[in-house]
Amino acid sequence: MTKHVLADIAKWRERSGPSGIPSICSAHPVVLEAAMRSVLPSALPLLVEATCNQVNQEGGYTGMTPDDFRAFVERIAAEVGFPLDRLVLGGDHLGPNPWKALPASEAMDKAEAMIRAYVAAGFTKLHLDCSMGCAGEPVALGDEETAARAARLAVAAEASVREGQSPPVYIVGTEVPVPGGAMSELDELEVTQAQAASKTYEVTRSAFLSAGQSDAFERVIGIVVQPGVEFGNHNVVDYDHARTDELRASLKEMPGLVFECHSTDYQTRDNLKQLVQDGFAILKVGPGLTFRLREALYGLDEIASRLFPGKRAETLKETMERLMLAAPQHWEKYYPGSAEEQALQRHFSYSDRIRYYWPQAEAARAVDELMGIFDGVEIPETLIGQYLGARYEEVRAGELKAEARSLVLAAVSDMVQDYISGCE
Repeated sequence: MTKHVLADIAKWRERSGPSGIPSICSAHPVVLEAAMRSVLPSALPLLVEATCNQVNQEGGYTGMTPDDFRAFVERIAAEVGFPLDRLVLGGDHLGPNPWKALPASEAMDKAEAMIRAYVAAGFTKLHLDCSMGCAGEPVALGDEETAARAARLAVAAEASVREGQSPPVYIVGTEVPVPGGAMSELDELEVTQAQAASKTYEVTRSAFLSAGQSDAFERVIGIVVQPGVEFGNHNVVDYDHARTDELRASLKEMPGLVFECHSTDYQTRDNLKQLVQDGFAILKVGPGLTFRLREALYGLDEIASRLFPGKRAETLKETMERLMLAAPQHWEKYYPGSAEEQALQRHFSYSDRIRYYWPQAEAARAVDELMGIFDGVEIPETLIGQYLGARYEEVRAGELKAEARSLVLAAVSDMVQDYISGCE
């Protein structure tokens, strides 16, 4: 049976080639296309992950099941010419979180059904996260109960592997904000204590063995920890190598494992490289990519208003504001402050809660209308400089076409390239 491409990721630093891998956590087609085009010339596989809230057997907020998501990603790969044997699909925060308002027994039954659907659809990297309490339970569960529930999901996953299908690799641990991102402004984060990481490893190992899943535990390749990186609505907490000395040393007690690092969005290229060198070999990025997408679309929105005034009944930004106000559940508890402050955050927050609205049909039509205006149009360099300044030098140098689609893809690819460079 074919060995999983990430099975020996802990040894990547000992050989030539990549030392880590970015995890693209997005369901936006432009983000996925840009990621594929960026990764294609590199030596990396492409790791694309869906979260439990985003994609599940009931559709999630994207309306996609795991089978739907796989077909969606593979269609984009076919259009780009990205080989499927370099594509790895992962599931993030797989557990009862979407159903935590239910009693634990019901929520875990649904979590089991979800993980079976993920495995059946060919997802082969699974983050087991059962840390959240369900109805009548504490907000966060203790290590032993968290591990026992994760082992229960591993049993379901292993039983769903079909003959000839490569068994999945697993990620455990949950030293991260809830799925969806941090809910407050941040200054400095507490780095995971070394003993806490070691305890998670030992407790999870014990739970897997008690559940008869010793083979599955051999395929645990990473543990989620907090190395002190995160972003709030208006600020980014940067990685500080010196603060992780003890945590990094604990990896020696966990053979075959690397650290998985969530919320690495907006870290500098140098920080990403340092994280990988320090053993944080799996770097999650999601909101940062759709943030770059939104920047580019809003830049084009402004350019369209200058070049084609009055051609649209509503700008893209006006459409998105209307949609977010009509359905505030995706942003209101994340964006505190006055009405003016919330209005600013709806469009320009690092948390990028606007990403939940792009899949809506009306938002998609507004984007299509915007892009359609630019069909066959060479955008003036001066307006690119004014509204898409980060792309100006590439356009001036003749490295990038002055057309809307190329400019949007380049905006996302620019951040993906930070991760590729950091991992190589």
